[in-house]
Amino acid sequence: MTNIRDLLAKNMKAYRGALGLSQSKLAEKVDTSTHYIGMIETKNNFPSPEMLERIAVALGIDTVDLFSNGKTLPETMKSYRKAALKEIKGVIGRFIDEKIKDMDSHKS
Repeated sequence: MTNIRDLLAKNMKAYRGALGLSQSKLAEKVDTSTHYIGMIETKNNFPSPEMLERIAVALGIDTVDLFSNGKTLPETMKSYRKAALKEIKGVIGRFIDEKIKDMDSHKS
């Protein structure tokens, strides 16, 4: 039987990784320290219910997903990766559009 700290640590790392967030970026999103996020992910600290909610919101998941034993995690991870790739595609597209616009404005 997996304990609750193990599940939380594993799932936080997995969701954070799927979103491409560092511990420091997650800490910034939930208004805490990088050290605190690291302590949770190494099972040395357990967050309050309020902090669990803030972490879940920052990761774009339901709080209960932080304690999933992995049965739904792969499909969720796949959808996060797909959303992240779509976001990257949009950012790159806007960047290219801006560069083309800059080049056109410097033609004369």
